Amino acid sequence: MTVQLDKQSKVITGNAAAAYAAMLCRPDVVAAYPITPQSEVVEQLARFHANGVLDCEYVPVEGENSAQNVVCGASMAGGRTFTATSSYGLVYMYDALFNTAGYRAPVVMVNVNREPPGIHAVCSGQQDMISTRDTGWVQLIAESCQEILDTVIQGFRLAEDHDIQLPVMINYDGYYLSYLAESVEIPAIEDVDKYLEVLKSQPQRPRLIPGQSIGCGSHGMGMGYVELRRRHMDAMERVKAKVDDIDASFAESFGRSYGGQVETYRAEDADIVLVTSGSVTGTARTVVDARREAGLKVGLVKLRLFRPFPVQQLSEALKGKKAIGVLDRSIGFGWNCGPIFMETKALASQIGIVPMLSFIDGLANMDITKEHIDTMIDAIYDASQGKDYQETTWLP
Repeated sequence: MTVQLDKQSKVITGNAAAAYAAMLCRPDVVAAYPITPQSEVVEQLARFHANGVLDCEYVPVEGENSAQNVVCGASMAGGRTFTATSSYGLVYMYDALFNTAGYRAPVVMVNVNREPPGIHAVCSGQQDMISTRDTGWVQLIAESCQEILDTVIQGFRLAEDHDIQLPVMINYDGYYLSYLAESVEIPAIEDVDKYLEVLKSQPQRPRLIPGQSIGCGSHGMGMGYVELRRRHMDAMERVKAKVDDIDASFAESFGRSYGGQVETYRAEDADIVLVTSGSVTGTARTVVDARREAGLKVGLVKLRLFRPFPVQQLSEALKGKKAIGVLDRSIGFGWNCGPIFMETKALASQIGIVPMLSFIDGLANMDITKEHIDTMIDAIYDASQGKDYQETTWLP
């Protein structure tokens, strides 16, 4: 397979887009272990490596926990690193996720969202992402194959930024995006080099150096555990503005932008709003357009940054609305609602006390159809008119 490194357009899958993006960022170490529906990512990278296009240490490991430890260690030694996983693979590296974040190792990882099989489920869903939201990783969610490629490149710019130095996880819907093939603009590798060049001029945090002692995590750092946690939290807060800046600079370099932390669509003058994330957003835009033509002032807000939660940007997008709906492709055990809904509802003091509705849909590979979105919008509108409403609705 001949791979061009100049600018091109290709019809490729979401997984291939992630692999192309990783290759273009010139990682020093790639750790690879397959799991459906992510396997194509590391398979593509293996081809790039075998063909001499990807000059890196390609490490096939015996499991996902090893994959995460390989990239964590390589990152701490000063290398640029990448790996990919999904579902139980993400769960299997759970302890290593905490280590990678605690060491402030700027690893970039793709997570292809798939239900962790509490009930056996080789199917789409964001529950794996939700299960790791408090591990200390930055988490972004991509909507399309193009956004996958662009977000992985932005992920390296974000993770390795001197003011951040945190691992970044890029999430996208398994099956719906992993295997979807659509036209993707692939930038020239020299243009990606130029976009990431700014990182070379920034002073980097100390790494593992042979012959020199260094403390990692809470060991030997000369400060307490609480101070380390506070600094980690401060870095997470800096991520918010940095994501906006990086998206803006990406637009200047490549002509594409995704709104930074959140992306709004026909929301500025909307009376009611639906909050979405991931691949369903395209379907929701289509329905919003149709309802707008019918005279309903409905808008859409796409959550792109999940961790840290974009409190200010999301509050500004939702402020002044008469009713708000939130669509989750996962569940929040203990709250009888969707987890993104739960976090959005926590902003009530900033956006005002208005009806907020939780919609749980698209679990276990179930399609989120235009009819489903219409049902959600009808319920949000009725709530905005003062009618009784059900806070949590499960759609089949």
